[in-house]
Amino acid sequence: MESNMNIPISPEQKKAKPKRNPFHREANVSGWLFVSPMVLGFLVLLLGPLLLAFYMSLTDWPLLGEPTFVGLDNYKAIFSDEEFWTVVGNTFTFAAGLVPLNIVLALGLALLLVRKLPGIGIFRTAIFVPVMTSLIVWAIVWKYLFATDTGFINQILQLFGITGPAWLYNPQLAMPVVIVTSVLKNVGLNMVLFIAALQQVPVHLYEAARIDGAGRARQFFQITVPMISPTIFLTTLLTIIGSLKVFGQIYVMTQGGPGDSTKVLVYYIWEKAFKNFEFGYASALAFVLFFIILVFTLLQWQYRKRWVFHEE
Repeated sequence: MESNMNIPISPEQKKAKPKRNPFHREANVSGWLFVSPMVLGFLVLLLGPLLLAFYMSLTDWPLLGEPTFVGLDNYKAIFSDEEFWTVVGNTFTFAAGLVPLNIVLALGLALLLVRKLPGIGIFRTAIFVPVMTSLIVWAIVWKYLFATDTGFINQILQLFGITGPAWLYNPQLAMPVVIVTSVLKNVGLNMVLFIAALQQVPVHLYEAARIDGAGRARQFFQITVPMISPTIFLTTLLTIIGSLKVFGQIYVMTQGGPGDSTKVLVYYIWEKAFKNFEFGYASALAFVLFFIILVFTLLQWQYRKRWVFHEE
């Protein structure tokens, strides 16, 4: 039996182009139709406004007037603005207080609630409920709880003969109050992520550690922390980004006061845009905030290999 490989191929057959499947074009059209809502949404709702905001940052654009192109003047004015540096300091202070407190508290709650005990789901739900609560409602409730004369917290202190301070009107206390209420609002989300990570740690590692005589503290730092380090990295990254974008709590509880003690960067952007109608300057501030968040994200991503454990 002769092999088909010995059949000669004519030059005409070599030049002949293969016929395209008629269904191939229809498949491409169908694919584009499926992704078109996402593509259009990206172009109209993200890329378009982003380019417009960048153009606005290069202009002097009042709300009721014509924009005037000023180039990089807005960015130069930002770095010579003393209030900007105060606001950046307040933003970093908020992040420095919120991030470690949130992560430590979430991990502690996860270690307590990861056990399979009767009724444990009720406690998990109770801690997670604030995450689903409206931020504005949450801030309003806590604002009244910390009220100077009629607030629930000061009334409790009066029962013990203690005169409560003016929490939200004291420059030294206003920021810690906002930090604590923000932690209580969002700690449930990180707690759930930590519980999921803890449930994936192999039990045999703890059994081997106990046989070797390792105590609970050693098991935690040498087994638990390395095994859940990817989740710690993720929650830390998300919490830092969220803390740098804080706005709602500040707007409702303190409005940047007393003085400028709680005025953070996003609130400053809102103030410049919708109080002073300096849309060009506010857009430049928004891109500075974007750059700050980008730098923090890239730094964490660069150094993750030094402390994030990956099981091989």
